[in-house]
Amino acid sequence: MSKGNYRRYFQFFLVVIAAGAIYPVIYLRTNYQETILEVFNLELTSLNNFYSVLGLAYIIGYLPSGLLSDKLPAKWLIGISLLGVSLCGFWFGTVPGESSVRTIFFLWGFFSVFTFWSSHLKLVKMLSRASEEGRFFGILDGGRGVVEALMGTIGLAIFASILGSSVEIADKHDALVAVINLYSAIVGAAAILIILFVENDKQLAEHAEEGTQADEATKFRFSDLGKLLKNKYVYLMGSIIFMGYAVFWTVYYLGGFLQTNIGMDAVTVGTVTAIVLWMRPVGGFIGGFLADRYGRPYTICGATLGAAAFLVLIAILPITMSPMLFSVLIIVLGGFLYAIRGTYWSLLGSAGIDAVMMGSAIGLISLVGYLPDIILPQLNSYLWTTYGDTGGYTAYFLVSAMLGVVGAILALVFNWLHSAEKAQSAAAAQVIAE
Repeated sequence: MSKGNYRRYFQFFLVVIAAGAIYPVIYLRTNYQETILEVFNLELTSLNNFYSVLGLAYIIGYLPSGLLSDKLPAKWLIGISLLGVSLCGFWFGTVPGESSVRTIFFLWGFFSVFTFWSSHLKLVKMLSRASEEGRFFGILDGGRGVVEALMGTIGLAIFASILGSSVEIADKHDALVAVINLYSAIVGAAAILIILFVENDKQLAEHAEEGTQADEATKFRFSDLGKLLKNKYVYLMGSIIFMGYAVFWTVYYLGGFLQTNIGMDAVTVGTVTAIVLWMRPVGGFIGGFLADRYGRPYTICGATLGAAAFLVLIAILPITMSPMLFSVLIIVLGGFLYAIRGTYWSLLGSAGIDAVMMGSAIGLISLVGYLPDIILPQLNSYLWTTYGDTGGYTAYFLVSAMLGVVGAILALVFNWLHSAEKAQSAAAAQVIAE
């Protein structure tokens, strides 16, 4: 292997670490929702409101994120993002009041999307050769899953060692703060590594194959956006991601369901959700393999239908049944959820998007696809207020299952349209040849 390839792979490895490290502190509720509510003295509706603020920052930032990544060096955008999230994490670890927490969530949304989202995806594209893009993006999602799972496992070990069997709020406070500070320190360390060892866009372009990316950043014009806005696949792909991401969002409520409805203690719930985190590389890698073998739309369709089926099962089974049964169902569900998350961006190569507009396309698709970040917290507040804890989880899981079915249908529509266009192009080429 050449020295240049080692350099590319090492930089790609650092981007994977950055992508895996930046979000766990933001979505700490996945493992510790009930503990957060107790330590911060919050109602669930208040926590949902904070995530709506986060979602609002996301929605504001997605499209400008794409434009920004087409204009400024990805390395510095990513480094600034990681430092911002890290500092806000340490602030969160001081357990401030609600107004400060609301500000923290908005800043988290700003740093993890506006300056990060499109930049890190574009950097992966620049680091990969044409023959490696599918592999790199597949490894990106699976690899970040490994990072998240490692962080979750280490965090759980620290949480359990500090909390032990105690139910005192002071011990829960110390255990939760230790996890928050650990996650924040890891994000800060990732920022330093990115700044020190990742090359600027110009240097990366000089190593690109056949000069295909050498002047990519300078070719972009705002007038090109008109062509992007007319691409039907951008909106269809955004809708598919919307449905798939809405189904995936249930992963943030699985821990709360186990602790509130099934009656598990905080450490046991943390153990189950940590295992679910390990399903991300499993689901991502298996999903990627199946996508290459059987087709991306069919794999997305199968994953969303599988997740929908397990959500219905978890929702309708009596909560008096064995906690072990629910744990197993949730772990398997995690595999389907992460298969969805790991494959829906694979449709990007079939959307007919010019490379020069890739960052902007990612921003526009994300603007549509990640609307659940702002919609679902408010929907769930309504469901919990209307149906209570037990009924709220049931209603939420059933609604998510229905969205999964819609997403599966949209994936098939995407496949039908793309196949039809390919057939038309092939027929036209044959006519010209004759």
